[in-house]
Amino acid sequence: MTIQPIYSKSIPYPLLLLADPYIDMINSYVHESFLYGIPVGNDYIGVYALYPIDETAVEIKNIAVREDHQQKGIGKLLLHHAFSEAQKRGFHEVIIGTGNSSISQLQWYQKQGFEMTGLKKNFFTEHYKEPIFENGIQCKHMIVLSKPIHHSL
Repeated sequence: MTIQPIYSKSIPYPLLLLADPYIDMINSYVHESFLYGIPVGNDYIGVYALYPIDETAVEIKNIAVREDHQQKGIGKLLLHHAFSEAQKRGFHEVIIGTGNSSISQLQWYQKQGFEMTGLKKNFFTEHYKEPIFENGIQCKHMIVLSKPIHHSL
C-alpha cells in the first residue's frame, strides 16, 4: 500500500467524517494540514491530517480508515507514516486528541506509545453543534495524548 499526499482538489471528506463528524471542524484544520492517504482506484481507504501546532509539535487532527478496511493494520500504517513525516519535518512531538468516550481509540493510541498529557474539558460540547455518543457515553471532553520524537544525532 502506498501512502501519498492529498491535495485540496481531492480531499476525501466522507472518510474524514468517519473520525470527525462535523464538516466545519474539518475545514478549520484540513487546509493547513499535511494530508496523506492510501488511494485505491479513485477513492481512499485511509487518511490522516497532520497539523503543525508550532515549530516543535504537530497534531494528528484526523486519522480514519474506511469501515470495510478496518482491523487490517491500515490505521497503524497511517500512524507510523504520520510519525515519520513529523520526524522528517523536524518536529519533536506528535499530539493526538480523542474523546472521553472513545475507549478503543484510547487503548490503541497508548499501545502505540502515546501517553495521556492533558484534558480539554467540555471540548466537544462547546465546539460541536450536536451531542456525540460512543459506547453509550456522551463525548464531552478531549483527552490529549502525546509521543516524543527522538532524533538521532
